[in-house]
Amino acid sequence: MANSFSKRREPLQFMLYLGILGSALLFFFVLFVFVRREFDNQDLRVPIPNSFWISTLAIILSSGTISGARYFFDNEKFNDYRLAISVTFALGIIFLASQAWGWRELFNQNIRLDNDTAGSFVYILSGLHLAHTIGGILTLVVVLYDAFRNKTYVDSFVYSVNPPNQLRLKLTTIYWHFIDILWLILFVFLLYHAAQN
Repeated sequence: MANSFSKRREPLQFMLYLGILGSALLFFFVLFVFVRREFDNQDLRVPIPNSFWISTLAIILSSGTISGARYFFDNEKFNDYRLAISVTFALGIIFLASQAWGWRELFNQNIRLDNDTAGSFVYILSGLHLAHTIGGILTLVVVLYDAFRNKTYVDSFVYSVNPPNQLRLKLTTIYWHFIDILWLILFVFLLYHAAQN
């Protein structure tokens, strides 16, 4: 009788989880360095660009739309699936644009990597997260292309029952939820430290 330790694991999903763990450790290290630096210098003022609120709203909504896309895909509602995955992609682009706008806000306030310790951490944390988000956007491009390439119901159905295609959407959804949760943690962390000063 097979138990949970002996059953076959999906290698790509396992690799994704390893990548998520590695990314989480990287962000934990940067946050640790920030807290250590803040402990040494109590006068750190953490700037939060206003556009980061838009980023946060966009990524929370996109997490809901990608969950909806997965539901529609699994239940053969392919038109709704195409709409939901398109909205997820659009919200991802809004997230990227509002992050870039946030950097512009910081730059206009003369907050740069070389002249503001707290501001440099905002750049580093949001920049690292932005790189992870671009990875998610690229996978969404592939999923979106496949969604619109198979427009008829029959083509969509054949595509949806193919295990590699199911796995691609599952892994994309897991990764997208990871970058959503990661941003929320970073944003709350930055808000907390901004409120302390």
